[in-house]
Amino acid sequence: MTLKYPFVTEKAMVQLESQNKLQFLVSRDATKTEIKREIEKAFEQKVADVRTLMNTHGQKKAIVSFENEKAAEEILSRLGIM
Repeated sequence: MTLKYPFVTEKAMVQLESQNKLQFLVSRDATKTEIKREIEKAFEQKVADVRTLMNTHGQKKAIVSFENEKAAEEILSRLGIM
């Protein structure tokens, strides 16, 4: 499984509100294409862009932006986070 769980911090919430982006911790070997495919399949929302980075704890984080401007909020509310 590529996706582990949503990464929710204060900074991530600012990105959600201002830029319609969500952050997820993902497998270290996950590619951007795999991440995009899995998010679209799991949440039924079109992904516009995926950016990845490694954090200081050696975990891979994906920053995902969506085509629908309310998709990120809808996904977090479906997960019971927001």
